[in-house]
Parts: sequence; structure tokens; C-alpha cells
Amino acid sequence: MGRFHRHDDGTVHEHDDEHPSDRATGTSESEHGDHSAYETARERVQVLERIFDENDRTAALNRSAFLDNGICAVNLMSSPGAGKTTLLRETLARLTPTVRVGVVEGDIETAIDADRLAGFGASISLVNTGAGFGGECHLDAPMVRSALARLPLADLELVLIENVGNLVCPAEFDVGAFAGAMVYSVTDGEDKPLKYPVMFRAVELVVINKIDLLPHLDYDLAAFRTNLAAVNPAAATIEMSARTGDGVDAWCDWLIAHMAEIRQGRPPARDQALDGSSR
Repeated sequence: MGRFHRHDDGTVHEHDDEHPSDRATGTSESEHGDHSAYETARERVQVLERIFDENDRTAALNRSAFLDNGICAVNLMSSPGAGKTTLLRETLARLTPTVRVGVVEGDIETAIDADRLAGFGASISLVNTGAGFGGECHLDAPMVRSALARLPLADLELVLIENVGNLVCPAEFDVGAFAGAMVYSVTDGEDKPLKYPVMFRAVELVVINKIDLLPHLDYDLAAFRTNLAAVNPAAATIEMSARTGDGVDAWCDWLIAHMAEIRQGRPPARDQALDGSSR
């Protein structure tokens, strides 16, 4: 018995066959996950389908709320420690003098990252997911909807959703954003697009962070780009050091370009897929 996976049509299936990305590496999903001990496979699929159906309905409501208020919403994802919060601090320092920004801050516990974003003029809405089973490892659409109720949407132009640090689950849940981006740290290694393809497929931009560390690492940036192209050839990239500020302006320009599309009534065509609907 293979693992459970969500498809483009929204259905949840159990897989024993190879995924196309696995063929590139000569592996199969069945080699990496045996669920034969479960006697409740059908029930598990039904539960997952109900969860995703509710999530997608709520994501549509979130998307409508953003559109109604002319807001560009971006789902920002990464592994833990990749540098999302540092990037957001640098982003707010540059944008908030002229752009009205709201942040949905997702963490399992604590307000540490939300506190780090205070003082820049942005509206911050914290979501702690620790009440879930062991602490939910992602933000879903209902969580984001609860956070939006605490933001002054009518006064905002941009909402940045800092998802929980995780390279798996955040990519599976549409939260209603119009664009998806991930912060990828070079310290994570070149193989991550091949090991976590759902995440790298779910975004249109990969911010390659911590490039200031490259002189101190045995790291092959060209190999990473090759691996990224194998799973998402359309993904744009920005090389950055959020710590030094190198590349942050290019990221801000990317955000401003998406804001302009929303103001012109042209949300990105991939709006739903960017949050993981291509599961």
C-alpha cells in the first residue's frame, strides 16, 4: 500500500505506482512508505477528502475577501530556519512606508516571530497551531480565515502569509492566496526539490537564501537549479541573503508587480494551483 496523495481534481488516492519525479531518481514511493498495517485505508481517504473539501471552500472565501478589498495575498513557505521571518523584517522595512501590509504569522507555539515583525507599521495576526494533533504543521484556509478577521482588510494592499516551517504539508493546503513563494536555504542541500517535489511545484518563486554562506559550504548551486527545473521548470528564482539585504529589493519588486496585477483586476492565472491545488 502506497501513501495518500491529492490530485489536480481534488480527489485523494492511495498510490502504489511511481510518481514522475521518482522516475528521475530511480526510486518509487512504495519503497519509502508501507502503510499495509492500516486496516482503515478507505475511511482515512474519506476523512481526508472531507478535510480538503472544507478547506477548499474556505480558501475560495478567503480569495473573495482579498479580491473584494483589492489585496494581493502571498503564501510564503519554507523549511524551519530558512529565513522567512528575517526576509519579512527586511520586506516590511522597505515597503511599509508606502505600502499598507498585513501579515498572517503561523507558528505551532509562541509569538516569537510575530514579535520580531512588530514595529514596522504592518498589521500582524498570529495563528498558533499547537491545539492540533501534536501541533499542526501548516496553516490551512480556516486558520487563515480566522486570522483575517483580526486584520483591517479594507485598509490593506498586501497580505503576506508566513506559513509554518515545513516542506510538506503547507504545500497541500490552498489558503486563498494568489501567489506562492518559498524561501529555500542553501544550507538545506541541493537535493530538496527532488525529495520534496510537491512544495517546489506549488510555488512560482523560489527565494534562494543565505547565499552569503556559499563560500563556506560544499554546495553546488547549479545542481540545485537543475533539480528545481526537473520538478518545476516554470519557477522563477531570486538569489538572496536576507541577513545582508542582498536580493531583497528584487523580492520587493516581485511583490509590487503582483500587487499591480491585482489592482488592474488581473489575479495570476495560477492563483489556486500556487497554494498546492496541483497536489
